[in-house]
Amino acid sequence: MTAPLKYSIRPADPAAHLFEVRLTIADPDPAGQVLGLPAWIPGSYMIRDYARHVVAIRAESDGLNVVLDKLDKSRWQAAPVERELTVIAEVYAFDESVRGAHLDTTHGFFNGTCVFLEPEGFEDRACEVEILAPDKPHGKHWRVATSLESDGAPVYGFGRYKAGNYAELIDHPVEMGELTIGEFTIRDIPHVFAIRGRHAADMARLCHDVETLCTTQHEFLGTPQDLDRYVFLLHAPGDGYGGLEHAWSSSLVASRGSLPPRGLEGMSDEYRTFLGLVSHEYFHLWNVKRMKPARFRPYDLTRETHTGLLWVFEGITSYYDDRMLLRSGLITIESWLELVGQTMTRVRRGAGRLRQSVEASSFDAWTKFYKQDENAGNAIVSYYAKGSLIALALDLKLREDTGGKVSLDDVMRECWQRFGETGQGMGEGEFEAVCDETSGLVLDDFFANAVRGTGELPLDGLLERHGIRVRYRAAAGGADKGGKPAEAGMPVAFGAKLAERDGATFVTTVANGTPAEKAGLAARDQLLALDGLRVGAGTLDKTLRRFRPNDTASLTVFRGDELMELSLRFTKPVEDTVYLELVDDPGEEARARRDALLLS
Repeated sequence: MTAPLKYSIRPADPAAHLFEVRLTIADPDPAGQVLGLPAWIPGSYMIRDYARHVVAIRAESDGLNVVLDKLDKSRWQAAPVERELTVIAEVYAFDESVRGAHLDTTHGFFNGTCVFLEPEGFEDRACEVEILAPDKPHGKHWRVATSLESDGAPVYGFGRYKAGNYAELIDHPVEMGELTIGEFTIRDIPHVFAIRGRHAADMARLCHDVETLCTTQHEFLGTPQDLDRYVFLLHAPGDGYGGLEHAWSSSLVASRGSLPPRGLEGMSDEYRTFLGLVSHEYFHLWNVKRMKPARFRPYDLTRETHTGLLWVFEGITSYYDDRMLLRSGLITIESWLELVGQTMTRVRRGAGRLRQSVEASSFDAWTKFYKQDENAGNAIVSYYAKGSLIALALDLKLREDTGGKVSLDDVMRECWQRFGETGQGMGEGEFEAVCDETSGLVLDDFFANAVRGTGELPLDGLLERHGIRVRYRAAAGGADKGGKPAEAGMPVAFGAKLAERDGATFVTTVANGTPAEKAGLAARDQLLALDGLRVGAGTLDKTLRRFRPNDTASLTVFRGDELMELSLRFTKPVEDTVYLELVDDPGEEARARRDALLLS
């Protein structure tokens, strides 16, 4: 019987943000063991080079130091030894995102990709990991929340845990600190909500709503055979939003104000957004963690792995996250229509949708979507947002062209049977093939236009034939996200976004073809005045309401240290803000389609 890899991790110096991580290998490579850290983490498609956070590293065997040579940016090689080898690393942890590791005097959090060295040749070896408490005075009331399987550690306690192999080991993030714990079960599977941060959430309502939501997802695709536990790790700061999926857990960041306070009646916009995040990450249990692109089987965490299918795994998930809120009864039909309108608005406001396809956006996620600059809105399209609209359009088209016999639900269930339950990866063209086979339709033109093209999606007509009308209007201001009617839109187009920094106002983005761009305004300009009056990010809307189309105005800016005066001519505002409404009398056929879409 082969000996497991033995890891330990200790918050060695919380004030300095340093974890001490040890790995002991009973039978290292006799030619000299090579070890490395991943360059990226599954679910976040950008090279992050986690090895750069290793502050110090050394090796020993039988009480003696072992030479450890650096091979490249992420790998080391130990000199040959005849007995067990132990490698000790100090890892700097000061990344509060869901993709990193963070340690201070209040808590510790880590993803395994950030801290656990992988010995080459031992990819399938079982792993033991001991999670140690920090030295006093820190950590007196700390608890541990993780989906790692206990190997003797008490519930929510420090101690020993285990994983079947390295890939599984790094798929269980760990939170330690003073945590608020909520528990519930779904189909006899224990679920945990562990919250770090000061908050006043109604834990009873939170757990009830999340249980309702997750149960609906199980009813849709069925319970994965290997799912025997699940943990939500939530950091609730004053501001923040994001999430990362794992096979038995998810890491979330959401502002404490988005959590349901005691006595909340109905559904606030903030809480709806939070539940949408929970829904999205939980749906990944099926769509990307177990059913995934063939190119991700297995993950190569040393380099980029390109696929054109991220729109399937993120875009379709983005469609279903809000659909599951509707199906579970947590939000109303009107609320769901508002969310769809907001997504349509977000996509329509980006000129990048006319330049980049979602397939290209998926493929280039590593270098474009995850490395956005000030020109991103003009150059790229989100495979999340437009991907969700493609899923909506596909769902509507399937329902319409098959007379209601087939929907996207049926396609996803078939995909789950083929690529989820079997463990077989989805090839680059196989999602489209499953759509054709399941529906009996030939959808080549649809996918060519929607997925590989850059034209507008045929949503207006599809929604109209389902008894839902698409409306367009001008934005009512910089904070207008769409989804609802508005009494009055902005009277003119401007085309630049502003932000305050160090008491000054700077241009952050300039949209193609807008008055701001034509005037010569550029990102990073410091905007001093508009038509001779000081203007800031918070006063821009009020200032713009003084003007009408064809009016001219001066822009006074610093570009670097040079003062410049630009001349701008205003134009009519673009109607790029979308909201949806139910048609009062859509006709019998459209009403039946609408009921099937919204009530099933």
